[in-house]
Amino acid sequence: MLQLQFLRENTTEAKTRLAKRNPAYVTTVDEVLELDEKTRAAKQVMESNQAEANKLAKQIGELMKSGKREEAEALKQLTASLKEQAKQLEENTKVFEEELYQKLVTLPNAPAAIVPEGRSADDNLTVHEFGTLPVLNETALPHWDLITKYNLIDFELGTKITGAGFPVYRGKGARMQRGLVNFFLDEALKAGYEEIVPPFLVNADSGFGTGQLPDKEGQMYHAQVDDLYLIPTAEVPITNIYRDVILKEEELPIKNVGYSPCFRREAGSWGAHVRGLNRLHQFEKVEIVQIAKPEESYAILDEMVKHVQGLLEKLELPYRILRLCGGDMGFSSALTYDFETYSAAQQRWLEVSSTSNFETFQSNRLKCRYKTKDGKNQLVHTLNGSALALPRILATILENNQTADGIKVPQVLVPYVGFEWIN
Repeated sequence: MLQLQFLRENTTEAKTRLAKRNPAYVTTVDEVLELDEKTRAAKQVMESNQAEANKLAKQIGELMKSGKREEAEALKQLTASLKEQAKQLEENTKVFEEELYQKLVTLPNAPAAIVPEGRSADDNLTVHEFGTLPVLNETALPHWDLITKYNLIDFELGTKITGAGFPVYRGKGARMQRGLVNFFLDEALKAGYEEIVPPFLVNADSGFGTGQLPDKEGQMYHAQVDDLYLIPTAEVPITNIYRDVILKEEELPIKNVGYSPCFRREAGSWGAHVRGLNRLHQFEKVEIVQIAKPEESYAILDEMVKHVQGLLEKLELPYRILRLCGGDMGFSSALTYDFETYSAAQQRWLEVSSTSNFETFQSNRLKCRYKTKDGKNQLVHTLNGSALALPRILATILENNQTADGIKVPQVLVPYVGFEWIN
């Protein structure tokens, strides 16, 4: 959630940055500031009213002591009137505060200065490319056919057990999943991350803290009886470890990594672009999260981007990095880099990671702060990244490494899976 102080003191900057997402947010900023003025004005009148009532109470006491009862009674009536006015002012203030809060939570994060303007994925900026795009022969198969050929995943069985988008991995397909997870976790541990095994369901406060609620409630599975949400990513429970926490400056940056299944309703998804592993309701992902001092967060974002690059290069996958435009960024993000790997059989790019800096947007909701050396409490910056999401990584490994003899496993994964070929 954006800080009111930022909107008050940097109104022009806030409007300019938010307009990168959608010009309509400029009007929302004006509405927020108008409600803020009403709230502060009502509070000021209420405080003035209270001060006057206190002054009169003191005078009443002095009049009573001096025997001037009639004058004291007159002031008591005036005090009663002030108290009635104060009650109404308090109610008005609560209404303004609630309207202000509800309006403020609809505002997304303000994009960073280097975020490109634009409204859709077509406006994203390619900032880096790596590797040679593989060229397959005419008999090459897309991953959904390779999965069937080598009996790696059973989509029909998953549909029987649960529904579409809940695959059953088996045999070498299951071992590839486990191998990828362990590889990603081991690489994060080498980079200094502490491993976390978080809960896979969270409460509404946690969903709000990281910005999934109220923005993405329609995309989350909701266990209504217990009012718990299945997590869309390990980012949510891991970041919420630090909700309502005041950290010490020397503890920063904090580096956590966690594996989890991820659950997403993906309402409205259909068509060839979601076939096979391209889009699922349940998938596995390893997530890296950092809690940082504001002045260090963008250097840390660069470090996290390099970490994801290293994973893809060790897997020998061609990839590109996109700096997302304002209209294509997530609700909570100030700056996001997407990673895409090239699917040779589908002849298109597939997103496999988003790595983002949220600045103080999440920490303001979480009330996550750190105590500076001069004793002041300051909001931290939060960052996270997929390192990595498994389905499309597996899809590109299968497609790009297919040969007449089978599918060659990337060398870095062989110690994790225990085989060199899928055949």
